[in-house]
Amino acid sequence: MVNTHRKLILNIYCSAIILPQICICSQFTSSSNDQYNENPGVFPVATNGEPFPWRELRLPTKVIPLHYDLFVHPNLTSLDFVASEKIEVLVRDTTQFIILHSHGLEIMNATLQSEEDLRYKKSGEKLTVLSYPAHQQIALLVPEKLMADLRYSVAIDFQAKLADGFEGFYKSTYRTLGGETRTIAVTDFEPTHARMAFPCFDEPLFKANFSIKIRRESRHIALSNMPKVKTIEREGGLLEDHFETTVKMSTYLVAYIVCDFASVSGTASSGVKVSIYASPDKWSQTHYALEASLKLLDFYENYFNIHYPLPKLDLVAIPDFESGAMENWGLVTYRETSLLFDPKTSSTSDKLWVTKVIAHELAHQWFGNLVTMEWWNDIWLNEGFATYMELISVNVTYPELQFDNIFLNDCFEVIKSDSLNSSRPVSKQAETPTQIQEMFDDISYKKGACLLNMLKDFLSEEKFKKGIIHYLKKFSYRNAKNDDLWSSLSNSCLESDFTSGGFCYSDSKTTSNTLTFLEENVEVKDIMTTWTRQKGIPLVVVEQEGRLLKLRQERFLNGVFRDDPEWGALQERWYLWHIPVTYSTSSSNAIHRHLLTSKTDTLYLPEKTSWVKLNVDSNGYYIVHYEAHGWDQLIAVLNQNHTLLRPKDRIGLIHDAFQLVSAGRLTLDKALDLTHYLQHETSIPALLQGLDYLESFYHTMDRRNISDITENLKRYLLQYFKPVIDMQSWSDEGSVWDRRLRSSLLKLACYLNYAPCIRKATELFSQWMESSGKLNIPSDVLKIVYSVGAQTTEGWNYLLEQYGLSLSGAEKNKILYALSTSKHQEKLIKLIDLGMEGKVIKTQDLASLLYAIARNPKGQQLAWNFVKENWTHLLERFELSSFPMRIIISGTTSHFSSKDELQEVKLFFESLQTQGSYLEIFQIVLETISKNIKWLEKNLPSLRNWLLISI
Repeated sequence: MVNTHRKLILNIYCSAIILPQICICSQFTSSSNDQYNENPGVFPVATNGEPFPWRELRLPTKVIPLHYDLFVHPNLTSLDFVASEKIEVLVRDTTQFIILHSHGLEIMNATLQSEEDLRYKKSGEKLTVLSYPAHQQIALLVPEKLMADLRYSVAIDFQAKLADGFEGFYKSTYRTLGGETRTIAVTDFEPTHARMAFPCFDEPLFKANFSIKIRRESRHIALSNMPKVKTIEREGGLLEDHFETTVKMSTYLVAYIVCDFASVSGTASSGVKVSIYASPDKWSQTHYALEASLKLLDFYENYFNIHYPLPKLDLVAIPDFESGAMENWGLVTYRETSLLFDPKTSSTSDKLWVTKVIAHELAHQWFGNLVTMEWWNDIWLNEGFATYMELISVNVTYPELQFDNIFLNDCFEVIKSDSLNSSRPVSKQAETPTQIQEMFDDISYKKGACLLNMLKDFLSEEKFKKGIIHYLKKFSYRNAKNDDLWSSLSNSCLESDFTSGGFCYSDSKTTSNTLTFLEENVEVKDIMTTWTRQKGIPLVVVEQEGRLLKLRQERFLNGVFRDDPEWGALQERWYLWHIPVTYSTSSSNAIHRHLLTSKTDTLYLPEKTSWVKLNVDSNGYYIVHYEAHGWDQLIAVLNQNHTLLRPKDRIGLIHDAFQLVSAGRLTLDKALDLTHYLQHETSIPALLQGLDYLESFYHTMDRRNISDITENLKRYLLQYFKPVIDMQSWSDEGSVWDRRLRSSLLKLACYLNYAPCIRKATELFSQWMESSGKLNIPSDVLKIVYSVGAQTTEGWNYLLEQYGLSLSGAEKNKILYALSTSKHQEKLIKLIDLGMEGKVIKTQDLASLLYAIARNPKGQQLAWNFVKENWTHLLERFELSSFPMRIIISGTTSHFSSKDELQEVKLFFESLQTQGSYLEIFQIVLETISKNIKWLEKNLPSLRNWLLISI
């Protein structure tokens, strides 16, 4: 394996300055001369009052790291750590200072040694250290200028407290079965938190090798990116673990953990050792993750035709973890619910989630780790690809999970936010840590993945796969940009394609068989730039006139109607997409293709047809509106024989119809008429798609206390779906989608107080209580049973008690949701207090708890008031731009639908901005509330009348 690493590194090609054993790529642009020496007055002021010699947020590139030798000794009793490092750097241009990132670290000492000093074992020169906290930077001032093309060694001693939050090097705790609280220390560095653990060049472009040593007590183990080489005994019974030097990688991928966890291991086909770690009492829940990891690792190595480049892969379940998981190279960390699987309490949805997250993080070992984006503006190259590869990998390794429709739901989910004017481009400039953190959103993850899936469908799976393999091999251990990906997808020639005396013909102008319908060849870059550099989603308007198919594209805007004053201005900007349009007709099963590159176009149908359906299988990232009689024709097809349309096309029609209602392009009664056929629907995902919209209307009316519509919707849902509800068994039997349907229908039925559902759930809950929580209730109905049981004081109290005792994260999630459905506000207040305290309910679960309470009609105002009154306390637990804070902000406000609520939220956000706090989510929330208000104003009478006719 080590020889493989060396071969890959030596095969890197770049425009470079070649020094012994290293290739310095032109990705590093030279910074300007030391303006600091010329005019120090224009520079910031360090904490000691002296001028700080650098004023940019981004680090200079005159000095770059080659190798870090890092020693860390955490004390899990005093909850702090001492550490030291030696950074081997290369000076690319003469300078008198080195700028590093450092945040919250106490620098004890810093020295510099030249190559000559190291050769003759001379002691280093002490460096002056300046700190500029506003940019999280320190400057090391050297006595004499550092000379270009020479290497130096920088040694730094430092210390800090283990962080209280979830970033940097932080403490995490768990309780044993015996009630003992134990502490571990764990890292989480993405995107800009390595600087909280050690001074470093904390930007993705500054890749280096890392040699890590960790000192610990004998009762603990230490884990890091690479396998342990040796353990040395130190004074006081301490042990020091030395780990192999890493491959070249960015700082945000460095990881180390000190814990007392147990593990289960296996070996992949290529010989890589895969281990799953968890707290000892949860070891029994690690086995599914090991099975899935081995399958998925084998798949990725075969699919990419690139070996996983490390000797081992550890996956660790962390008791306190902010996000779902983090792809640290060789040491992937997970929230417990994203890795552990308990057959007794984990539902089919839980299994799907664990599989999906493991697939995502393992894909990152290539997309993100092996090839890394140059800067955070292109984080979608990491996250979008990893999300896309979930689809590809899970479909092959676990076909029974039928992941296609889950992926389609992800695309529909991101369309909700991307169709708002407050959306952003996939690739967007981000400089500050807050701006960078905000890039980790649905646009990067889900829209990025959906665009890649559309491009794959456009180019063909074979060509797309060949292109991404070319991209990975060409940029291994390096950084890449958007354009590098488009170039690879246009020109898939690999070095291995060139044989002696042979040729590899570049096809930078796409000419694959799937694209022969085009009148001329096109560049992938020309197409995809229209999708990554501008925000939003297109609407394709289609009108059929005989054998003519007239197409028009415009920007799709949710909540902005054509008669609104701002509609024209929002359309007239530079919104033009190159849209890979696909369509099928009543006359043929063939998939027809056309690249729409202008505002309008006309196609000639080869034969007469009674209907046309655009966006086959919903692979395209666009909404379709059928003008004239187009919708009537498709609704007639659904009512007469819905199987004439593909299952995903039926899902797409339901989705697009209700999205068009929100944009004022289709009447609500027309969209609701489309759902009438669902009583005959044979595709469960299509049935659930229609049910989701109807259920969302019910919850909106219930929260607004619009009692007549709420009651009529309840009657309609129970009347219309009664046959399929009554067919459901209270078991875990059937396919994945049979089980998902069961969970959804029974949850809705019990929420609507359907007597047979309440009766059965109450019976099961009583039996469970009588068994002291030992009865195994089928996992797919567990949340439903708990939710019904939580409506009594006795049941609620018992569930809270069981929550504290349960070792299953999946079960705890179900219990917490059930507790949040109580109609008693004092119980909801108690839950929030426990979440803020962080002992019984962990702080990591506070955001999802507030979200759930805000969805409870009895808790929506309670949750919002809590956020307003406890904003400062929330910021003590979460960073402003963190994912939990964004969930808390949107989760407690985005369902509001009145002008008074809009004004209240707006005033609160304005007060935060005057204090210097601003997030993009503020504008998204305000626009979402405005959209909700307009939807109700426009559609409430239609919904009321439609229900009166239908029941």
